Amino acid sequence: MKTIKILVLLMVVSVVAQAQQSLTLTDAIAKALENNYNIIIARENQKIAEIQNNWGTAGRYPYINLSLGDNNSYRAVDGDNTTTISLTGGASVSWTIFDGFSVSISKARLEELENLTKNNTAVMVESTIQSIILAYYDVLLQKEKLATYNEVMQLSEDRFERTEQQKEYGAAVTYDVLQAQNAYLADRANYLLQEVSYKNSKRNLAYLMAEKEATDYDYTDNFEAVTEDYSIADLRAQMMENNKSLQSQYINQRLLDNAIASAKSAFSPSLDFIGGVTGTRAGSKYGDVDMDWANSANFYGNFTLSWNLFSGGNRKRALQIAEIDSDIAMVELNEMQHDLDNSLANLFEFYQVRKELLIVADENLEAAKLNLQISRDKFEAGAINSFNYRDVQEIYLQAAQGRLEAIYNFINAQTSLLRLAGVIVQQYD
Repeated sequence: MKTIKILVLLMVVSVVAQAQQSLTLTDAIAKALENNYNIIIARENQKIAEIQNNWGTAGRYPYINLSLGDNNSYRAVDGDNTTTISLTGGASVSWTIFDGFSVSISKARLEELENLTKNNTAVMVESTIQSIILAYYDVLLQKEKLATYNEVMQLSEDRFERTEQQKEYGAAVTYDVLQAQNAYLADRANYLLQEVSYKNSKRNLAYLMAEKEATDYDYTDNFEAVTEDYSIADLRAQMMENNKSLQSQYINQRLLDNAIASAKSAFSPSLDFIGGVTGTRAGSKYGDVDMDWANSANFYGNFTLSWNLFSGGNRKRALQIAEIDSDIAMVELNEMQHDLDNSLANLFEFYQVRKELLIVADENLEAAKLNLQISRDKFEAGAINSFNYRDVQEIYLQAAQGRLEAIYNFINAQTSLLRLAGVIVQQYD
């Protein structure tokens, strides 16, 4: 009967597996990059910056205005009626020809702001990729843990059933049955709790992918650690070139240099031009006399050169403040570089330790597995009691869970190292 149940269960699992959609880590990253809420917002902000990065926004082009007016009046005094119609149209051009290179300075600022939004989007992409990697492998971790708990639970169930059979034949007492039952129920409770953790991890991954409907995927990637030998010198060179936080600080530094140039530009004269044309067509009618029309046109073009020689020292103070802000940003840049160097050294050493702990966890699991096999044979042969066998089961469970945790911790350390070096996008492109 038990064999039949197992076969039916396997058939059900097979049907469900066929109905499930497969989801690789690459698929999960692609879904998140397409649907993640924060990335969508960052990309929209980037579009705004791209639209604003224009010579027209910077002030290079003139402003052209058109106007058209209609002014009518009717007057009646002692029986004399007077009608007046006036149509006025005009076009004007205003253009700042020179303003201390402020147009070029403004355009350079707009370009840097666009670069900053692009870099912010890249930061969001990196953060999302890292979150997806850890969430995906957390699903695999919880799944493997669930399988381990199930394995131990099956061993406890077999022991419980065997002890009950032994009691029927007088080879065991009620005390032994109760001990086996307690062990099985404890393992069953652990299995149920782990099942909840597994479901929560899948739900968290679905949230990061911005999926509103829960889809029970078949997570096809292997839960394994792929070790790489990195050079800290190479990682540092990549970090200085590719780290997005550092790139943002570089952009902020250039924006502050731009602010200094803008403050200096305020000391320069400005040359403006205003020109245009206005035309008027006016008509008057007195009593029964026909309308008398008159046309006029006026053309004008004026240049204005202005130079603010003194403004209470405001421009000088603005320049001093801009230079101080630039100096502060340079100190912050040096601090960030120092902090990144320190973080890289710590992460690199942590990565090396995690790699060594993988080897230790593998050896520990092999020893625990062999010990479990030997202890099971001895327990069935009556060479050891149930307490000793239970201790070995718990040791095996701890070793198996420890190895799974070691794999996940290694992946976590590797992912953090790659993101700090600014190459996580290339790694999972």
